[in-house]
Amino acid sequence: MRWDDLFDDLEGQLERELHSEATGLRLQKERQRLEQVSMRTRLSSVLRSVGLGGTLRLSVVLVTGETLTLRPTTLGLDWLAADLLGADSKRVECVIPLSAIAAVLLTEEQILASLSVESESTAKQTERYGFPFVLRTLCRKRRTLELDTYGGVLTGTIDRVARDHLDLAVHPLGTFRRTPEILHYRLVALWQIHVVRLR
Repeated sequence: MRWDDLFDDLEGQLERELHSEATGLRLQKERQRLEQVSMRTRLSSVLRSVGLGGTLRLSVVLVTGETLTLRPTTLGLDWLAADLLGADSKRVECVIPLSAIAAVLLTEEQILASLSVESESTAKQTERYGFPFVLRTLCRKRRTLELDTYGGVLTGTIDRVARDHLDLAVHPLGTFRRTPEILHYRLVALWQIHVVRLR
């Protein structure tokens, strides 16, 4: 009888240790997985969790301290396109380089969705294009835009985009890029840009 109790006790201890070891291994694997997850990947997971046709409102805090409320439309390699949601009812599209985002304010549900594992093969083609590609597209379309930079807000039209900077023909908002309207030309370093507002 005593031997049966002893063996039962030893068997219970062994099961607890094995369970504890398995739990420890799972936690270690999860910590290692999270070490590899970027903010971009987590944003992508949140956007995918909403699904097609869903409306997601996000608040992002820029490196300048400004908080923007927006409705994301496209996530690229290193940028986020969105509709700005503000006090005025006018729709303003914007592009934000991910390097300009200091924080993203999420709900508990969104935090959990951001931790889900996503397959690399599910990435869309637009998710492979970098910020300079988007700027070159805006350059070709000759869009008047506002660049929020560390030096202030610049209004104008992009003339060309190089590897690490762009040429901006600075002119007043509401005017077209015509020689008499151009105040000056400015070379703007891409790392200086934290929001591009399309006007």
